[in-house]
Amino acid sequence: MQIRIHQIGPGMVQQIQSVCMECQGHGERISPKDSCKSCNGRKIVREKKILEVHIDKGMKDGQKITFHGEGDQEPGLEPGDIIIVLDQKDHAVFTRRGEDLFMCMDIQLVEALCGFQKPISTLDNRTIVITSHPGQIVKHGDIKCVLNEGMPIYRRPYEKGRLIIEFKVNFPENGFLSPDKLSLLEKLLPERKEVEETDEMDQVELVDFDPNQERRRHYNGEAYEDDEHHPRGGVQCQTS
Repeated sequence: MQIRIHQIGPGMVQQIQSVCMECQGHGERISPKDSCKSCNGRKIVREKKILEVHIDKGMKDGQKITFHGEGDQEPGLEPGDIIIVLDQKDHAVFTRRGEDLFMCMDIQLVEALCGFQKPISTLDNRTIVITSHPGQIVKHGDIKCVLNEGMPIYRRPYEKGRLIIEFKVNFPENGFLSPDKLSLLEKLLPERKEVEETDEMDQVELVDFDPNQERRRHYNGEAYEDDEHHPRGGVQCQTS
């Protein structure tokens, strides 16, 4: 450090402490003729280094990889570390949950009833085929799994989690069958339960659900209540 004393008046002095301009606070000064040409006596040089990051199978989002002693270095201090934090990228088909992989699969009604075979492209560039045999009914929303086809388990790369599949059954559009074929289909399917109507029963009709209907009803109800509390004035007749 550098200390300077200034007299600011009779019997009054001011002491100023500042960083030494000669040594920049390091406590030593290197002669220009003896200083390093690369760092100009600062003892620190900028260096570019390429580090190769190895990501092991099964590593997870947010997991850290540390390169000890590869960070900034300063004289008299231990070198710092470089820490790499993994940021897992989303996939268009699979969602990872721990060691398991989740996916949704669309199937047609005929496949849900009569069986199917479906190929799946895995993350390690293989193709596996899942099979549902005839007579094995797959319902909408059913969840099934394939063992040992999920993510590799960290530090146990030959073990994997599960591939979990949720099935979405696509039903055909209205009118896809003529009345005679529809009657034939009804004979092939399990018998439906008939309802005996009584005089106490009322017939109602099913319509498509509109999620915005309740919102419009709520809005119209508020507007109606507002009109009751704050009636709008009509046109006033002028008098002469």
